[in-house]
Amino acid sequence: MTTSRPFADIDTWVFDLDNTLYPHHVNLWQQVDVRIGEFVGAFLKISAEEARVIQKDYYRRYGTTMRGMMTEHGVLADDYLAYVHQIDHSPLQPNPAMGAAIARLPGRKLILTNGSTDHADKVLQRLGISAHFEAVFDIIAAELEPKPAPRTYQKFLDLHQVDPTKAAMFEDLARNLVVPHQLGMTTVLVVPDGSKEVVREDWELEGRGAAHVDHVTDDLTGFLQGLSKAS
Repeated sequence: MTTSRPFADIDTWVFDLDNTLYPHHVNLWQQVDVRIGEFVGAFLKISAEEARVIQKDYYRRYGTTMRGMMTEHGVLADDYLAYVHQIDHSPLQPNPAMGAAIARLPGRKLILTNGSTDHADKVLQRLGISAHFEAVFDIIAAELEPKPAPRTYQKFLDLHQVDPTKAAMFEDLARNLVVPHQLGMTTVLVVPDGSKEVVREDWELEGRGAAHVDHVTDDLTGFLQGLSKAS
């Protein structure tokens, strides 16, 4: 994709976690999605069908279902996170090629996720890439305000002393790249490779041609390898 924002001056590489550092078709997030629905249904004492509608409505309106449940119903974040992240991480396999490509990128590497640090640590360990990342900025560090809230990105930049004009952001949701692009970051949208079925809402797959998306890739490892060769 032609873009006016190259990678030549990038010294900080910021990655979302779920559906970004591993392929969409692994559907690991689908497990979390199911548990979110269970939590909503049990907490509100409603049917699975009703819970699904509320879950997805809050996800779109608040950035995460958790934020909606906290705002609308007084849910405690610790209870929510403890339940929804009780999943089987075994579908994730080590990805030494991606790890090597990340290692070759010049500068710092950070995680910015709407999930928890505990979940992020398990994902990174399964992928075998934990050692390449300096820190994880999670939903707790964000004071429970998820992406795409502008204040969350600013908290991240301030805490880790990141110059956004020298940073790149990798994300699977185009809406989460709007603010990073406005701040001057080079943005990369990671999309499904089309080889296998993915469980996503239609709106989650939109935005490939948006002005705030500088680059699009369906192969993160290959994309990062290309950056290493170009540097």
